[in-house]
Amino acid sequence: MGGALRADKSTIVSKTTCSPFAAAAYSLSRQQIRANQSRKNRAPVTKATLAAIAEGFSVDKIKQSSLAKLTLGQAKTELLSGLTVALALVPEAVAFAFVAGVHPLVGLYAAFLVGLITALFGGRPGMISGATGALAVVMVALVASHGVEYLFATVVLMGILQVLAGVFKLGKFIRLVPHPVMLGFVNGLAIVIFLAQLTQFKVPGADGTMEWMAGGQLVMMLALVALTMAVIWGLPKLTSAIPAPLAGILVTAALVIALGLDVPRVGDMASIEGGLPTFHIPMVPLTLETLEIIVPYAVILAAIGLIESLLTLNLVSEITGERGGASQECVAQGAANIVTGFFGGMGGCAMIGQSMINVKSGGRTRLSGISAALFLLVFIVAASGLIEMIPLAALVGVMFMVVIGTFAWQSLTILRRIPLTDALVMILVTVVTVFEDLAVAVVVGVIVSALAFAWENARRIHAKSYLTPEGAKVYQIEGPLFFGSTDGFAELFKPAEDPKLVIVDFIDSRVVDQSALQAVEDLAARYEAEGKTLQLRHLSRDCHALLSRAGQLMVDSDDDPEYGIAVNYGIRTGSFGGGH
Repeated sequence: MGGALRADKSTIVSKTTCSPFAAAAYSLSRQQIRANQSRKNRAPVTKATLAAIAEGFSVDKIKQSSLAKLTLGQAKTELLSGLTVALALVPEAVAFAFVAGVHPLVGLYAAFLVGLITALFGGRPGMISGATGALAVVMVALVASHGVEYLFATVVLMGILQVLAGVFKLGKFIRLVPHPVMLGFVNGLAIVIFLAQLTQFKVPGADGTMEWMAGGQLVMMLALVALTMAVIWGLPKLTSAIPAPLAGILVTAALVIALGLDVPRVGDMASIEGGLPTFHIPMVPLTLETLEIIVPYAVILAAIGLIESLLTLNLVSEITGERGGASQECVAQGAANIVTGFFGGMGGCAMIGQSMINVKSGGRTRLSGISAALFLLVFIVAASGLIEMIPLAALVGVMFMVVIGTFAWQSLTILRRIPLTDALVMILVTVVTVFEDLAVAVVVGVIVSALAFAWENARRIHAKSYLTPEGAKVYQIEGPLFFGSTDGFAELFKPAEDPKLVIVDFIDSRVVDQSALQAVEDLAARYEAEGKTLQLRHLSRDCHALLSRAGQLMVDSDDDPEYGIAVNYGIRTGSFGGGH
């Protein structure tokens, strides 16, 4: 199987927004999660202080990542899990290198360097990072138009931007991703992984195009895939001494090698033989023109890398029951990409699927990630011949099992029980993940969810009205006053029919934004035009500060220090020029 086959594979692999080993967080049972939550926190890696510099982490946080308390049995589990991950990283790194249009070693070096550095200093022990398809599909245009040296410079700048994101703690905004978006992303990812594996069932035809396997070749491929899946499914019922995915790969590989079966192997993709990565300064001119070329790519790559990494951190944290450090992860990802750019790598980010495989294989500490990176380096330098003999069917079997475990099957049963908007968001994110990529899907999902939330809250504003003994009319507002509810707010009042004094009571409401300020001023102007007075009552501290800063309160005082004090404030109109 030659380069033509691999080139064709890259077309479909390019739609894989992350690792073919997908996130199975939401398919784990509650019993598994509770069991994992009962595990004791582990203490720190000796050099974790480097990560602490970026964020000022507490001693407790550093202790959680320690290898000091590892027992011999735990260490064996971590190492075997790392070996499993390393074996699966090889074809992925090669495939994504083809997608980006660079030499396979550029992808392998990225997988090693990014994986090692983030394993040492990242925000979540047990996470795996490396070259990913989400980044590769962006890189290909840059490489095609300007060459690989510009890619290396872009990766360095990408890393700098990610470090800055960590320093300024921008990673916390990942909390804005709603649960339906997460479920939709996981489901979409499972579908993408499944579709990507179908290319392994294609071979070069007589006319040079790719065509589906047929006859005995197809039967052999399917049999080996089924064998791998059977081992992965059945082994945990017998023993947990060795990770099931690793056992599946080894059993199938041993059978193929022993019988000399003619099936596609890792070596058919490309040779992975190479030396140690060497320091290399990107050979690009240091000019403004260079910055104009690489900055847009660097910004996009940094954003995609951080979104994927922080989603991975959240999923792994949910499984292990231990919180991760979002800002620390941003800094670690950035530092890893800076180093990778100077050592001839294509950059990378967290791999959701590989991380899940690592966690499900027993990897919980930094040792599994470190060992995965070191095993990968050994494969490149000294064991390329052995790794190239592994049949691709074994890796396809592992990926199919991950697809089964990745898809959030319970999401199908809850679609009719959750709000319609959430169901639509889940389906939308799934579709966008399949046809576009992870970053676009997450952004679309968050925007749609935010708009739905704003619309729902906009409908909640209403008022109760009553007359005071003095003849004033009080409107007691319920619901937030913000850009989405300003029209509904204005419709609550009838200036022509109301008495001379009208009081708007905000005890059950809040003035939120500039649109709300404008709405208050416009309402006051309507009453002013009728020769009537509008006053505000029960402003909370933040609402009082907001209107005072806008210059709308006629009584700018501190005599309403606590929420609920019945002080009336007059409104000064003209602060916003009538909305123009």
